[in-house]
Amino acid sequence: MIFSTACEHLAAICRDFHRRGWVLGTSGNLSAVLSRDPLRVAITASSVDKGRLTEDQFLEIDSEARVVNPAQRRPSAETLLHLAILKARNEGAVIHTHSVWSTILSDYHNGQGGFFIEGYEMLKGLEGVATHEHREWLPILENNQDMKALAGETDSLLRDNPHIHGFLIRRHGMYTWGADIAQATRHVEILEFLLESVGRRQMMEPQH
Repeated sequence: MIFSTACEHLAAICRDFHRRGWVLGTSGNLSAVLSRDPLRVAITASSVDKGRLTEDQFLEIDSEARVVNPAQRRPSAETLLHLAILKARNEGAVIHTHSVWSTILSDYHNGQGGFFIEGYEMLKGLEGVATHEHREWLPILENNQDMKALAGETDSLLRDNPHIHGFLIRRHGMYTWGADIAQATRHVEILEFLLESVGRRQMMEPQH
């Protein structure tokens, strides 16, 4: 994919996600693979307002998170997590959101290391899922400002759970991915719907 085309698509998606409340302020980031050999990735720069994101607020990085063009902006520290996912899963795009529901549920279920989502028709929107009877495991990683360590944990998590479509970081947000930008975008919409459904359902349950 051409760098300018990827940036245009990702910027439009990000502004839409901002309107939905999933990447408010400078939170969240998006990336897409430009080439595999050598690995080149388009990714949002650090500390940019996602509601006003423009194509020139992206940068191109290599497999070691180095900026290809020195004149470009500074990459986010979370770039290492994007690269860990892209390498472990051989995916084409990664999206990180900071929605209210992902943040709350990542804290609420942290003691169990994650939680299952099952029985919802919307699960069929996840790649490879053909029935609402599917049981989707959504793991939770503890937040860590040491991004190298967190990237290592992400790599291990993905290799130990090859069938998951996303994961949460406690009190932080959600990561999901796809073979391309369109699939990653769909996974965000599906998982954010499911997170809100689970959260609202739990609010309705009697408290003991």
